Amino acid sequence: MEIRNEPDKRVVLGGILIVIGALLLLNSIDILDLRVSHIVFSWPFFFTITGLFILFYTNKKFLGGIFTGLGILFLVPRIFPEVQYNGGIIIPVILISLGIYIIMNHQRKLSGRINRKGEIRKDYIDDVSIFGGGSKIISSDNFKGGNITAVFGGSEINLTGCKLAEGEQIIDVLTVFGGTTIIVPRNWNVVVNVTSILGGFSDKSIRDPNSIPDQSRTLYIKGLAFFGGGEVKNYL
Repeated sequence: MEIRNEPDKRVVLGGILIVIGALLLLNSIDILDLRVSHIVFSWPFFFTITGLFILFYTNKKFLGGIFTGLGILFLVPRIFPEVQYNGGIIIPVILISLGIYIIMNHQRKLSGRINRKGEIRKDYIDDVSIFGGGSKIISSDNFKGGNITAVFGGSEINLTGCKLAEGEQIIDVLTVFGGTTIIVPRNWNVVVNVTSILGGFSDKSIRDPNSIPDQSRTLYIKGLAFFGGGEVKNYL
C-alpha cells in the first residue's frame, strides 16, 4: 500500500486545539481583543476546520474545498465586522455548493466505473449519502475498494457477496454528522484505520475460526469520522 508523507493527524489536531486555547486565554485576560469566542464557536469555523481535515486526510478534495471555502466565506464578517453579507445568501450558497458537489461526484463516479471498453466496472464502491441514506448489496468476484461518503446521512454497504481482489485494497470513508456500516465476509483480512474526531469508527468483525484467511488479500478501511461514525461487522 502506498504510504504518503503527511503530518500525523493527532499532531495537527493537537496543534489546532493549542492555538484555539491560546487565543481564548489571551482574549479572556484582555491581552488581545479579537472577539475570539465569536469566531471559534461558530458554524463557519466548524466548516473551515472540517474542510481542512477533509482536504489533507481524505481523497475527497473537492468536498473539502467546498467546506473550507464556505467556512472562510462566512468567517470574514466575524473577523472583519465592517464586511457584511446579506443573511439570505447563506442557505442558497450552501445548496448551490452541495448541488455542484453531487453533480461533479456523479460524473466522476460514472467515469470511474467505465473501463476502456465502455463497460461498467462492478469492482468498486462509490457511495454518497447527503441528508439521506440507504442500503447497498455489492457483488463482485474481484472487489477493489472504493469510497463512502456520509454527510448528515448514512448508509449500509453489504460486501458479503464479494471476493476481495489480490493485494491491498482500500475503502476511503468520510462521515460528517453521519455514519456508515460496512458488512464484510468472516474470512477477510480487514484493517481499520479511520481517524475519529468527536466521533467513532469501530471494528466489530469476527473471523471465522474454521477458515484460514488469505494473507495475500487485505482490505484497508481508512478516512475520517468528524462528528460522525461507523462500524465494520459481519452477519451473525
